Amino acid sequence: MSPRLIRWFPFLAWSRPTAESLTADARAGIAVGLVLVPQAVAYAVLAGMPPITGLYASLLPAILGVLWGSCNLLGAGPTALTSMLVAGSLAGMAAVASPHWVQLAVWLAILAGVFQILLGVSRLGTIVNFLSGPVIGAFTQAAAVLILLSQLDSMLGIDPSAWWSAIMAIRPAEALAAVHWGALAFGVGTLIFLLGLKRYSRRWPLILIAGIVCTVISWLTPFAGSGGAVVGDLPAGLPSLGLPDLPTWNELRALLPMAAVIGLVSFIEAVSSARVISREKRTPWRENQELVGQGLAKIASGVSGAFPVSASFSRSALYLYAGAVSGWASLFTALCVVASLLFLTPALAWVPVAFLAAVIVVSVLNLIRPRWFLNLWRTSRPEALIAIATFAGTLVAAPQLQWGVLAGFVLGLVHYLYQRAHPRLIEVSAHADGTLRDRARFKLPRLAPDLLVVRMDASLNFVTAPLLERFVQERCRAEPQLRRVLLHCGPINAVDSTGLDVLNNMILDLHDRGIEVLFTAVKKQLEDAFRRDGLLHRLPKEAFYPTEAMAIGALGKNASTTPDAGASAMSEKASSRVDAPETGSPHRHRDAAAMSPDAPDTGDAPAPRPAQT
Repeated sequence: MSPRLIRWFPFLAWSRPTAESLTADARAGIAVGLVLVPQAVAYAVLAGMPPITGLYASLLPAILGVLWGSCNLLGAGPTALTSMLVAGSLAGMAAVASPHWVQLAVWLAILAGVFQILLGVSRLGTIVNFLSGPVIGAFTQAAAVLILLSQLDSMLGIDPSAWWSAIMAIRPAEALAAVHWGALAFGVGTLIFLLGLKRYSRRWPLILIAGIVCTVISWLTPFAGSGGAVVGDLPAGLPSLGLPDLPTWNELRALLPMAAVIGLVSFIEAVSSARVISREKRTPWRENQELVGQGLAKIASGVSGAFPVSASFSRSALYLYAGAVSGWASLFTALCVVASLLFLTPALAWVPVAFLAAVIVVSVLNLIRPRWFLNLWRTSRPEALIAIATFAGTLVAAPQLQWGVLAGFVLGLVHYLYQRAHPRLIEVSAHADGTLRDRARFKLPRLAPDLLVVRMDASLNFVTAPLLERFVQERCRAEPQLRRVLLHCGPINAVDSTGLDVLNNMILDLHDRGIEVLFTAVKKQLEDAFRRDGLLHRLPKEAFYPTEAMAIGALGKNASTTPDAGASAMSEKASSRVDAPETGSPHRHRDAAAMSPDAPDTGDAPAPRPAQT
């Protein structure tokens, strides 16, 4: 089949199903569907949406996400984190669950989907790497804490305003009266049941079992009539496809950055699941294609009248555990959602809200890991501080959670730039293993008394080049006996024009003081830059040692018997610059005429190519 056709329709590359694989996919798909239905309703409530939209968000998005994604077992649909981001993004813009709120949520899903598709088509899937692990981990845990706190009132059956007023006034009787004991029993009972039998959650649909029990009890008892909160009547039938009216320009401007945050954070959820599935199934996945699939899933959710969706880690893991083989499992899950929409909406009306709150709490408890901060502190304190700042910023910025992500991103970027602006610069010497290692760390003698060997563990650019020059110049001024400087270029992967300019000026300055500059372990990309700049022609071939071993062998044996010999060779070679055409950096402020004009012109003879390392 044409690769171009598969690129646009990746599901055409699926292997032909067999009776055995379809049986396995049906079993796994139904198992996930039994968990998804009550979860979807709960996450819709968390997002501030009508409960039925949770089922809408579980139908077409799951199908399109798996058809156009690259990971066949990724379960697209409502998730706790994305739902919380929706609720936080729309807070203050409309009344919860109102038509205006639904309208904004629909456009938020479409904008986030378009954002992801543009990233995927532009092959910018790696952009998620700009959000570091500590930032994502801290943000996720802060969001989980906020989700948990937001569900406590519903799970415990508390009237928040009456309960807090009684507590502040120290009136225990009134505080107890503000608790609906039936809702408390449903919420706490579900919590204990799900946590107590957690080890069996992959083997048995515990959420469905708890939901059936709570719903039957709610229907048989006067729970709803006594003030207990239930889901209420839900419209039966499949979702009607279409788009609401466009939001106002001001609302659209407010939705755009929120859509970008949801697109990035939800894709990180998808990446986490896809990596696990890919590792377990030993199949490759393509992040750019997955962006397209997740983007189409969000657009499908919006067109269905629902809210942004993402890939659920727990449901994807359940696909794996249940033995799913291909993307057909998601199609069987979608059939479960269709059956629920057509036949089960009357039963869903009796589901207690306290039960849904308990389901959400159990889902996010796995995301709260205090030991993660302690481990991060032991590993990297700067990153731990960034994580703590992100965690605190997300809590403070609630419900506008995007500011927590932005704060973490900025801090992570500042830390990254700080690290790149302070590269490791060390003097190295010959180690017993035959390589050039840190002289101070291993207490090594110099290769020769007049030789300084320097290694910089970074690329040579406008930030790092002045630091290298300063390090070398200060060492040479502090130790007048130095007559040779060897630059170990192994860690240098790239060089820019400023780096070349600074390097050329440093070579000229050191030459004026009778100090020769040598190179070892020059990589191909660095060698190509030296050739374009003309540096290879301006230095003698003896100035380049292809490997560390060659440099150690040559320079270690030839400690300076004639200290000025190297400088003389440098002078002779560099004098050719008087007559040879200048191909060097246009920024160079030193003139070749300042160097000795007495040597014959050999500038046209190219230096041998240093070996790649």
